[in-house]
Formats: sequence, C-alpha cells, structure tokens
Amino acid sequence: MSTTPDAGRILEIATGYMAAKQLFEASRIGLFAALEGGPQTADGIAAATGVSARMARILADAMAAKGLLTRTDGAYALAPDAAAYLTGDAAVIDLAPFLTFLSEISYPHWLQFGHTVDTTEPGDLQMDDARWATFMAGVMTYNRLHGQEFGRHIDLTGATNALDFGGLSAAFAIAAMQATPGLRTTFVYAPGFEDGLVDAVAAAGLTDRTSIELADTATAEPAGAYDAVFANHVIHRFSADENRQIFRRLRAAAVPGATLTVLDFFLDDDAEQRALDAVHAGEYLVIDGTVVYPEAEVRSWLAEAGWDVRDKVALPGSPRVLVATAV
Repeated sequence: MSTTPDAGRILEIATGYMAAKQLFEASRIGLFAALEGGPQTADGIAAATGVSARMARILADAMAAKGLLTRTDGAYALAPDAAAYLTGDAAVIDLAPFLTFLSEISYPHWLQFGHTVDTTEPGDLQMDDARWATFMAGVMTYNRLHGQEFGRHIDLTGATNALDFGGLSAAFAIAAMQATPGLRTTFVYAPGFEDGLVDAVAAAGLTDRTSIELADTATAEPAGAYDAVFANHVIHRFSADENRQIFRRLRAAAVPGATLTVLDFFLDDDAEQRALDAVHAGEYLVIDGTVVYPEAEVRSWLAEAGWDVRDKVALPGSPRVLVATAV
C-alpha cells in the first residue's frame, strides 16, 4: 500500500475560488431568498430566479456540497446559517452587500496579487463613485456581523462609561449597549468616519446614551474616565509607532481596572494559525496596503502602554478580540 499522502487538501484550496464565485452568483440571483418559503426543486429555483434549470441545479448542488443547502429527493432547502444570513429581507443580517463587494471589488483585485507578492505593494483599486459605494456597503455589512458577534461574546458587565475610539462602525458600541443596560458611549471618530453614526444610534434607540466627538485618530487625546474602551478595526490602519501612541492615550483616558477591546485580525504564534486572520493579511495588503499585525507585537504595545491582556476571543466568521485590563 502506498504511503504517499493524497492531494485533497491542496485541491480544495486551489479550487476554492470556484465555490466562492458560485456563492456570489447564487446570492446575486436570489437563490437563497427563493428557498425562504420552503424547499424547491431546481425547476422551482429556476422559475423564481429567472435562470435556466441547468444553471439552478449547478448552483444549488454547489451550495449543497458546501453545506449551505440540503438536498432531499431532488428538493433543496436552506441550512440554518444560510437562512440567517443569505435570504435578503428575511435574514438576521443580509450579507449580500458584503458578497457583492467580494465579487465585484475584492475578487478581481486579487488578480494583482502577484505584483503585491513581488513588491509588497497594494494593487490599484481604480475606484469610482459607484465602486466606492459597493466597497463601503460591503465593509459596513461585514462590520454589522462583527458587531453582532462582539455583543454576543464580549462581557462588559458592570461597565457604565465607554469610549469607542477611532472606529469604522457604530455596530460594536450599539451591540455592547444593548447587552449592557446602563452603559453609555462616547464616540471619538476621525472626521469623515462619522457618516451614518447618528442614524445608526437613533435606529437602535440609543441616542440618549451616546455623544459624538470628532478628532484625528492618530493624534487625538480623549479626555474622560472610561471603564470600557473600544479600539475596534483601528490598528491595521496605522503604523506601529502610531499604535503605540494610541494605546498610551487610551490608557490615560481609562480608570484603573477598565476593559479595553482590540478587535482586528492577527497573525499569531499558536500551534495552528487561524485561517481567517491569515488570509486577511493578504486581503488587507493587496487592497490598500494596510497591515494585519503579529499578535505578539500588538501585545507588546499594550504592555508598554499599561494594558494587561487577559483574554483572546475568536468571533465566529469575524476578527479576534484582545481583551485587556488597565493596570
């Protein structure tokens, strides 16, 4: 018997783009929404989506093979995660804008990754207004998922006064306030990043528990006595020296014992590197040259600034969070 290992894992990685593109197109044509009312055959999916029965079966079989659908006696039905995130208006969070971003912006941009590998430079996004709209709709949708998981997995029991610093989305603070009665939040965001903040807070019914200040993230010195501080999706946008200064200033604004959350993707030294973080290191670099930092480096910045990391939480389908205490 041969002891040569099989090539299955290599082929699964190498052909991963095929499944991704079929997911993007299944979402675009409304395949998952067509199954929201119950199981359908390929002919039923075709009638609901306007594609051929042949195409409906190809896409449905691919999604069943990946576990997003089940197939019983020729009828396809939604798996629970597909029902929750891929069914349009019926979804808990509709991930379609994020899938559109991946399909129309990220996926074709990765064709420049060879240049990035050779030069460590990002590719050329060649953005116009329409592409920026697709970009931002996708990123903010993905942030909604991050915020949901942040609220589910990060315990801020007892916190009353939070600082959301330099972020990209109100979703994290909103989820924290919804999970922590009595918590109020001051947003300190860079000019231009506050778009939609007021509307998002108002839609969540939290206007009376929030305030908003505008300041440059790299140089801002927030004032206050905060017992919870959020630095979520911040560090990848700044240099190591800028991040060191940011964490020092955040420590100065926090009371002893305050909780700091640092949400981002990290390259780790664990026995097995988390795949989602590792692939995003390439995504961030090829898209715009931003950095997925090694976790050990981030921990060193925190220690220098007076923060003691007490936990690392992997949010499902989302970044990880370093949870630290002000010492």
